[in-house]
Amino acid sequence: MIKFFFNRAPNPLKIALYLEETGLPYEAVPVDTRKGEQHSPAFRAINPNGKVPAIEDNGVRVFDSTAILLYLAEKSGHLAGAPQDRAELLSWMMFIASGVGPFSGQAVHFKHMAPETIPYAINRYERETERHYEVLDTHLENRQYMVGDSYSIADISVWGWIDKAAFILGEDVPQAYPNLMRWFDSVNNRPAVARARDVGKDVSFKTELDEASKRAMFPQNYPKASNTTKTA
Repeated sequence: MIKFFFNRAPNPLKIALYLEETGLPYEAVPVDTRKGEQHSPAFRAINPNGKVPAIEDNGVRVFDSTAILLYLAEKSGHLAGAPQDRAELLSWMMFIASGVGPFSGQAVHFKHMAPETIPYAINRYERETERHYEVLDTHLENRQYMVGDSYSIADISVWGWIDKAAFILGEDVPQAYPNLMRWFDSVNNRPAVARARDVGKDVSFKTELDEASKRAMFPQNYPKASNTTKTA
């Protein structure tokens, strides 16, 4: 059985949706990143990068949401897209992994979590996120799905981030992308989405972003403790 290591952030939610769409058996294992559980030796053995999501599939570890979606689709044959659309699917998966995801995340960080307001950083990441949305909106004109004629992991991968569009860019901004929002609504109305959102609802994840949480989530922002000792 697949062990699915998760919290309720956008990237784990993608994997929850894939698992619920396909009916693959899995065990959901919560990882509370605000408590620093991602840094435990047991979890680092699953994901050396110390982030969720990750899975363990009968001794095989896979980390990073894009890698997990590709791995599961290739192994199971579910939602992998048509063979003739393989290059297109890979292109959009990498666009999401290298563009939509990280720029959306940085926009959120500098708007909501940074200890000081840095207008240049906020503008940089918001504008680039909007540019990605424009690319998606143009692509989805007269299209029902991201790739080819069927629902696939490309749709799931984009959905995880567009689900947070109002939080990332503001309540009114997403309406500037009508094709993207039409597509999002069609995915969001799928029955599996409600089931995916229920994964972990019974888990009491830490919600307070206190100093301990910031050190757990952003350790690179803090100086490392020195392992050297001074001698006289």
